[in-house]
Amino acid sequence: RLKVFYFVLIFALLIIGSSAFTAKLTFQEQFQVLKDVSLGAMSIFTWLLAVLATAMLLPKDIEDRTLYTILAKPVPRFEYLLGKLLGVFALLFIALSLMSVVFVIVLYSREQSVIALAMQENSPGPQLDAAIAEVKAATFTTSLIPGIIVIYLKAALCAALTLLLSTFASSWIFTIIVSVVIYLIGHVQPIAREYWLTTTSVGAGGKLFLALVSLLFPDLTAFNLVDDIVAGNVIALGLFLKTVALGATYIAAYFLAGYFMFSTKEL
Repeated sequence: RLKVFYFVLIFALLIIGSSAFTAKLTFQEQFQVLKDVSLGAMSIFTWLLAVLATAMLLPKDIEDRTLYTILAKPVPRFEYLLGKLLGVFALLFIALSLMSVVFVIVLYSREQSVIALAMQENSPGPQLDAAIAEVKAATFTTSLIPGIIVIYLKAALCAALTLLLSTFASSWIFTIIVSVVIYLIGHVQPIAREYWLTTTSVGAGGKLFLALVSLLFPDLTAFNLVDDIVAGNVIALGLFLKTVALGATYIAAYFLAGYFMFSTKEL
């Protein structure tokens, strides 16, 4: 009902189109562009799905009066809200898994095309073996899996934030607008904070304000690991665990804040 497969179809057409567009580039450039477009599209589509799916959960249940039927039974508000959030997490997992499968298929087909071309241009021998090994090394890297996990974690964080907003928002349109604004703030605030601290003298009040903004709005640039993945750099285990801990902390904090708002809301 949420038209999830439309996102997957658009994603498939996008990466297949980008794969065809890079046919005249070197194989390193082909894989870099394909990974850049695919991972970027995964991040955008999962974020959109998280916001759109979560923003309409509570308003739709209130409008259909389903919420009153559920809460009239011995169902605590905590379990109701947690069930909604876990349902969105499952939806994001399915959508991202489908996009990952499409991405792997296209990447593998491109790899086989490049290998077939190398076999035509080189006679069997050490040179051909080296060329094939170089192609395979540039195709699938160890950073792809943690990169996709971080994309999922970022979308889950946005879903928890959107659920928090929907507990006190007047409409789902307002929830979506505020979620988009916070998403933009999360990408801009680290740069703005650094610029403000380096170019102006900030007093204690200004530093307190910056700390408050950093605490309330997550630093979403910490989840942007696409550049490292495209460049073939290995994502350090410490950086990956730090990013996971940051995302899990914000998800838990936003959910608890949403439960507090929902528990005090008159229905």
